[in-house]
Amino acid sequence: MRQKETTLNTRVNGNNVSLSDTDGYRQTAEEIGDNHIMTSIDTPLRADAFKLSDAEKMKKIESHFREIMETLGLDLNDDSLRGTPERVARMYVKEIFSGLDPANKPKIALFENRYQYNQMLVEKDITFYSNCEHHFVPIYGKAHLAYISNGKVIGLSKLNRIVQYYAKRPQVQERFTMQIAKELQNVLKTEDVAVIIDAKHLCVSSRGIQDSNAVTVTSFYGGKFQEEATRLEFLKYIEMKGQY
Repeated sequence: MRQKETTLNTRVNGNNVSLSDTDGYRQTAEEIGDNHIMTSIDTPLRADAFKLSDAEKMKKIESHFREIMETLGLDLNDDSLRGTPERVARMYVKEIFSGLDPANKPKIALFENRYQYNQMLVEKDITFYSNCEHHFVPIYGKAHLAYISNGKVIGLSKLNRIVQYYAKRPQVQERFTMQIAKELQNVLKTEDVAVIIDAKHLCVSSRGIQDSNAVTVTSFYGGKFQEEATRLEFLKYIEMKGQY
């Protein structure tokens, strides 16, 4: 039986946007299947998401994951498997989902654009590893970022850290792209930001359709990057091969 939907609202570019299904009902997990669905540019978190400490979260996850393994028929008395529930719990909280905690958000310092550099700056081929929120299997690929200074510049490593922060949470690639772009616009106080993500999804290659060649590309173009000439210049830089 289909469940009645509660309409979700968010803000995009300062406007209220309703993100409900067109027929007024929430789709079931079976109906969603392998479809890519994003309900908000914000990662869906409960109000009490940070009520438990990291240690308490790891203890609960360890217990639940042990039960999953036992349900699958695995023998946790085996030397190879005995520590797996604890390792998975620590990995979830301290590593691959650490971007859920705002306390782990990178501290960003800006600098005056003393060189008066007024062209685009491009940071490309940023490697990231994330996880699909529909099946909890890896998404991995490259992020390509660009911005045009509005009087301030950001340290290059901070661009990488922003990508990694938003990657380390259950994700949908469309949301991931938007979160990076909006964060850059907010930090740099400019609309002139571009983001391209190209990634492989193990929910496509290792299960379901099992297409190991498919690559997903998403993009965001803000401000001057909506102009064709600026956008094409960005794309040209991404395609260039460095001489290293």
